[in-house]
Amino acid sequence: MNAVTTTMNKNREILLEKVTLNIGAGTETADVDKAIALLNTISGMKAVQAKARRRIANFKIRPGLPIGSVVTLRGTKAREILQRLLRAVENKIKEESFTQNGFSFGIKEYIDIPEVKYDPKIGIIGLHVNVALARCGYRVKRRKIRNAKIGSKHEISAKESAEWAQKELGISFKVEEEQQW
Repeated sequence: MNAVTTTMNKNREILLEKVTLNIGAGTETADVDKAIALLNTISGMKAVQAKARRRIANFKIRPGLPIGSVVTLRGTKAREILQRLLRAVENKIKEESFTQNGFSFGIKEYIDIPEVKYDPKIGIIGLHVNVALARCGYRVKRRKIRNAKIGSKHEISAKESAEWAQKELGISFKVEEEQQW
């Protein structure tokens, strides 16, 4: 008798699609410039301004006003930066941070990131990291001509996202300590 080998379907394999770094800086243009400079140094790529889309009178925000900065990384650069950013949070993420097709986490101070030094011009700023995961065939959903729906079995659940992160990136789950009053 021949031993039966199980092979995983290549289309079921989970891939790192992109890593997005965000900093919300508020309405001050100087703070937005600092956020852009910080993302440029962390990622080594050019960050862009994030502009407001809606008017929020209480916060003095109007459409087109720069309120933050964003940079998107793909490929091997994304994996390298993600591993550095995970070391900043000691490879621990809350289990609630895992969602369908990805996960996200925050870094309170950029000086926690390895190989990034404090810059007095920037000060202390935190950032938010979003990780998007995908399977082969997701292009069908986003293509311009004859786009189609992705079946529910092909979507990546929060549990699958967490398992992938544990296996590929060595992430463990952060346990929240109960506060005593």
